[in-house]
Amino acid sequence: MEISVTGRHTSVPERFRRHIEDKLAKVSQLDPRVTRCEVVVTHEPNPRQAKEAERVEITCFAKRSVIRAEAAADEEYAALDLATTRLGERLRREHDKRRVHRGRKQPISVHAATAGLPADLPDDQSAEDGQQQEVPPSIAKIGGDEDCPVELREKVHASVPMTVDQALNAMELVGHDFYLFHDADTDRPSVVYRRRGWSYGVIHLQVDAQPATHEATASA
Repeated sequence: MEISVTGRHTSVPERFRRHIEDKLAKVSQLDPRVTRCEVVVTHEPNPRQAKEAERVEITCFAKRSVIRAEAAADEEYAALDLATTRLGERLRREHDKRRVHRGRKQPISVHAATAGLPADLPDDQSAEDGQQQEVPPSIAKIGGDEDCPVELREKVHASVPMTVDQALNAMELVGHDFYLFHDADTDRPSVVYRRRGWSYGVIHLQVDAQPATHEATASA
């Protein structure tokens, strides 16, 4: 299994790299399908966020599925422990979903539910590299200048049409609170999101052929 470690706003010592590799050695035992793990270690220089100054993000790539976990703490080793614990829980959950139960009920497998999901995620490193320009694209797109405190981060999410159930499974795998997808049943851009407990919601986008103008909206 390939493991890559990247530092953002910080350098990753060789000792910590070895510790990360030791921690992720159990991934192949939990899911032999995982072929690559990407780890991003981020340092937050803002002293007001000292309790979450060190963030560790782990993304595991398996065939047609992506499992992700992240955590933040005041120390990088503690953040890594939290992230690997969450990752292990999600890997075990995925393994349980893939099991075919004998009897009348045979739930759909994660492999079938996430068929067609991209095997790789777009790298947003280019967006960070653009911040070194005179006016970063993430700021220029919203009409700001070099003194603008607001940034707009952009990412392309490649996917194929899927059902709401498949989108919910994919959202659980990456550990997000929402998931953007193209609904195969309604043929509309849609978003599933997490509510309280095991309650979920879905939003479908209805595109009007002739959107109302700002003047018409104001007068109404």
